[in-house]
Amino acid sequence: MSKHWMYGLLTLLFAVAVHAENEIPPSPSLSTPAMEQGPLVPAAPQVAASSYILMAAETGEILVESNSIQELPPASLTKMMTSYALDFEIAKGNVSFEDMVPISVNAWKTGGSKMFVREGTMVRLEELLRGIVIQSGNDASIAVAEYLAGSEDAFASIMNQHAARLGMTHSHFMNATGLPMDNHYSSARDLAILARAIVYDFPQQYPIYSEKEFTYNNIKQPNRNLLLWRDKSVDGLKTGHTEAAGYCLVASAVREGMRLISVVMGTRSEEARAQETLKLLNYGFRYFETHSLYNRGQELLKTRVWGGASDEVRVGVAKDIRLTIPRGQKGALNAKVDVDSIIKGPVETGQTLGTLRIELDGKTLVSEPVVALEPIEEAGFFKRIWHEILLFFKSFFA
Repeated sequence: MSKHWMYGLLTLLFAVAVHAENEIPPSPSLSTPAMEQGPLVPAAPQVAASSYILMAAETGEILVESNSIQELPPASLTKMMTSYALDFEIAKGNVSFEDMVPISVNAWKTGGSKMFVREGTMVRLEELLRGIVIQSGNDASIAVAEYLAGSEDAFASIMNQHAARLGMTHSHFMNATGLPMDNHYSSARDLAILARAIVYDFPQQYPIYSEKEFTYNNIKQPNRNLLLWRDKSVDGLKTGHTEAAGYCLVASAVREGMRLISVVMGTRSEEARAQETLKLLNYGFRYFETHSLYNRGQELLKTRVWGGASDEVRVGVAKDIRLTIPRGQKGALNAKVDVDSIIKGPVETGQTLGTLRIELDGKTLVSEPVVALEPIEEAGFFKRIWHEILLFFKSFFA
């Protein structure tokens, strides 16, 4: 009798242990029974520029690039960092758009493109920002640099600190204007990173980049970004030109809810930089799309908890999961959640419990941790002992 009783108990424990393992729902999948086939993606267009890149702004994914980390003179694209640093100080509350900024002789006498501020006058900080972004004013850039940091040299140090924080590993700034100077350089990829930060870090200031003209001191000057007139989807960002840099353009556009950022450096003319940029933007919008797959806090599945007050915990992602992929390929994505084989209580909210992987054609596009979406307290003494016994036999039979 005792042998039969022991056999029955072992059989019961095995069944309970196996059943607990099978309680985990199947991993969520994005695949559909009939795999969608999107249009074939052709080779990227040939772009007549020394360096270029096309980035999906929301996801940061690079769609096209050539010599994108080559360190080149950025000309007035430098002023994107000047304006970013100013936006940063405004957001921190250290300065205000209403501040009146003194114009020094140094700022007034600077050559190149100008806002035409006058030495000895006071100019509102907001007007100087427009002078930097729209008119590409070297005088306005130096006035802002001196106001924020005391000198242009000190401001360049701040620019480089921002560059390091943003991950711009192929940039070094020596001035606020982009006028030629030794050891002053950036790259197409870094400028795309900077453009993305301008768009998303300070959205309240970003509309300035789409303004087509600005008048100061009775002098009206147009924005040099020709695409603002030619393509209604384009809403920024900045042009640049020196003999050493050639004609450069950082542009951003939104079509059907997707934003792209392009950078071309070293083109041959003002017209060429506009045309080469359009090549990149049109290619990106035609053949790619961005999808929102999972939202932060969204439940993906429930999984077993051993020794917890509850036997299950809800599992999800701690951040929004978005992907930019070739058009029509969403149905070919395959998402799998691998959770830890044994999860013991207590469980804290946000505790990592496994990994979400999303693949396309066998290539992993996303690998993100999945976390507990709720706390699970530790079970009482007798339940913990019972679960330890179940786990013992579970591992034994495994």
